[in-house]
Amino acid sequence: MNDPDGPLLYHQEPLWVGGSVVGHVTSGAFGHRVGASLGLAYLTREGGIDTEFLEETSFEVEVAGKRYPADAKLSVFYDPRNEKVRDSINDSGNRSS
Repeated sequence: MNDPDGPLLYHQEPLWVGGSVVGHVTSGAFGHRVGASLGLAYLTREGGIDTEFLEETSFEVEVAGKRYPADAKLSVFYDPRNEKVRDSINDSGNRSS
């Protein structure tokens, strides 16, 4: 989800594009490394799902009757090079290694 203060995702939350449900979350938890709620989801679309569709489409996930903006990716949200960690250390005045 785009909102770090948004609700946690667990399972079965619907994913919306405009006025249509296009999938649902199958599992979720808070991603401490990325600072946001993360969910694994199934999406359906005639013609299939590809990176271009995910990048060009505005998704929302519904939790307890309220919709929240969400990003969808085929790749991971994790920062394997720890660039976010290094940036936060540099912002606090400490030296990065």
